[in-house]
Amino acid sequence: MYKMKVTYEVMLGLAAEMVWDQVLREHRMNELHLLIDQALAERDEDAFQRLTNELRTLASAVVVLEPVVEIVERKSLSF
Repeated sequence: MYKMKVTYEVMLGLAAEMVWDQVLREHRMNELHLLIDQALAERDEDAFQRLTNELRTLASAVVVLEPVVEIVERKSLSF
């Protein structure tokens, strides 16, 4: 029983770490979008290249976890 509790806690910790990493990554991506817009407005090509490269790297690492939704068709009962 103790071993199962420890395993559960480890798995829970890993899941929390994965969520935290995803939140940090998404936050940085939002920052990068704003900084890229600013670099474009200022016509700063070096900053634009550097920021878009970082954004590409982060975007390739992002895993989108979308819930699977099953569509169920309901038929009305007519009497």
